[in-house]
Amino acid sequence: MIEKILTDFQRTKQDNNDDSLFYAQPRFVHHLDEGFRTRLTKFYKQLIPCESVVLDLMSSWVSHLPEDVVYKRVIGHGLNQIELEKNNRLDSFWVQDLNRAQKLPLEDSSVDFCLMVAAWQYLQQPEELAAELRRVIVPNGKLIVSFSNRAFWDKAPRIWIEGSDMDHINYIKAVLVSQGWSDIEYIAEDMGRTGIFKFIVKNSDPFFSVIATR
Repeated sequence: MIEKILTDFQRTKQDNNDDSLFYAQPRFVHHLDEGFRTRLTKFYKQLIPCESVVLDLMSSWVSHLPEDVVYKRVIGHGLNQIELEKNNRLDSFWVQDLNRAQKLPLEDSSVDFCLMVAAWQYLQQPEELAAELRRVIVPNGKLIVSFSNRAFWDKAPRIWIEGSDMDHINYIKAVLVSQGWSDIEYIAEDMGRTGIFKFIVKNSDPFFSVIATR
């Protein structure tokens, strides 16, 4: 029995049209700035061994993995096939709307690390997905949920729109705890510029990441 954390109202979105329609056209743009992306790639390099099977969930045309590391396998998932086809880090991928169906086409304990970047904020059934990810990730494997303060706000549920950055972290932690995840940690960093250019260049996107162990 999956424990529900969100109310029905907290799952609602301003744009209730099918998500597959919104993502029908590919977007070959970066949704997070260079400072955030650099920080994320360094984090992945520190944490993920090269022999790992990696699931890049809710991915796009980039995966933010370090280019100089070859992993055992990188599996991708997303809503736009053209974007996924352009992602040269993926060994395989599939297309699926996780707000309509949370069952993943993966075997039990078949993934070492699952990555979600600027993705959790669009989930309407996060409890079911958290339980499903716990099924497919190996014991002691990790889920890494990374995000900033950007979103397609009309496609994000109320729980995300109405919360602060810290609320977002606590919300993700609460869902994961409810589905049996453990050793949950988080990173919250102000990615502000330093040095002589800090007064003329705007701050980078803040960096948040929630890391949980299966």
